[in-house]
Amino acid sequence: MSDATSGDRRSIDLQKVGEHLFQATNGRGGVVSVGMADGVDFSPVELLLAGLAACGALDLDFITGKRAPFETFAARSSGDVVRDENGNHVVNLQVTFDVTFPAGEGGDAARAVVPATLDRIRDRLCTVGRTVQLGAPVAYVEGALD
Repeated sequence: MSDATSGDRRSIDLQKVGEHLFQATNGRGGVVSVGMADGVDFSPVELLLAGLAACGALDLDFITGKRAPFETFAARSSGDVVRDENGNHVVNLQVTFDVTFPAGEGGDAARAVVPATLDRIRDRLCTVGRTVQLGAPVAYVEGALD
């Protein structure tokens, strides 16, 4: 989703709530549990996959929704976790959307814009996907939180 403008800083706070279990909270009070991939909580990689799918889904919804609402909507985001000479990372990232629209002029118009919208999501709109594609340095630092 294209939700960022120049200087629009985002943040979350992370607290340890159990053994290998954390809770992320955003400034609006939203909470998600993050843990190892062996429990029911989302792993960090699954959150990345969720971010990719949700970012694209919101953009797809905004654009097609001007023409017609989804009749059905499903999405899957996937990738392969590998360890190689570059360390641990995820490859073969893919987000698949399975959507239908109602019959009629609005549904036809929504269906017609899906391919171009997916290209726009990949090439310009989705902040999460664009960050992954372009790459951005990540600084891990120790210090007091403000």
